[in-house]
Amino acid sequence: MTRRERRSRETEIDLSLSLEPGTGSIDVPCGFLGHMLELLAHHGGWTLTVTARGDLQVDAHHLTEDLGITLGQALLEELRNGTGRARYGWCALPMDGTLVLVAADLSGRPHLGWDAPFPSPRCGDFDTELVEEFWRGFCREARITLHVRTLAVDNAHHLAEAVFKGVGRALRQALVPTEEPGSTKGIWL
Repeated sequence: MTRRERRSRETEIDLSLSLEPGTGSIDVPCGFLGHMLELLAHHGGWTLTVTARGDLQVDAHHLTEDLGITLGQALLEELRNGTGRARYGWCALPMDGTLVLVAADLSGRPHLGWDAPFPSPRCGDFDTELVEEFWRGFCREARITLHVRTLAVDNAHHLAEAVFKGVGRALRQALVPTEEPGSTKGIWL
C-alpha cells in the first residue's frame, strides 16, 4: 500500500492506494468527483482511501487536478515497488447510450490522448471540463500513456462514468503481474 499526501493553500489530500481489492473510503467535498473515484477503484480492482479538502468556494478545479496528481504519484510508486506488469490494457465500455474506448500503456512516458467532448458543461455542480484535467494530472504523474475516445454519447453523466470505469478496467489489464518485461528494451518502466 502506498500513501501520499499533498498540501497547498488550495487543497489538502491524504490518499492511500493498494492495487489489491479491499475496502477503501472516499471522503471528498464534491459528491460527483467522489462517485467517479469510487467507480475507478472498483473497476480497477484497487483499494483506495481518500480524504480531501479544497477551495470549493472558488470551484472544484484545484481539488480535481490535485487528486489526479496525487493518485498518479501513488500509482507510479506502486509500479516501482512491485513486480513487472503486463503494460497494456484497453476497454470498450458502454453506458446506456454512451460508448467509450480507453487504451492504457504503462510506458514511463506521460501522455493523454483525449477525444471525449462533453455534451453539457456541468454534471450537477461539477464542471465536466475538469474530467480531462483529472486525467491529465494523473497521466503526467503516473508516467503512463492513456487514450480516451468517445464513440457515442447520450449525456454528460454517462460519459464521465464510462471514462472512469473504462480507465479502471484498462488499468486492471495493464497492471496484471508478469515475469516478462513489457518492452523489448528489457526494462519495466
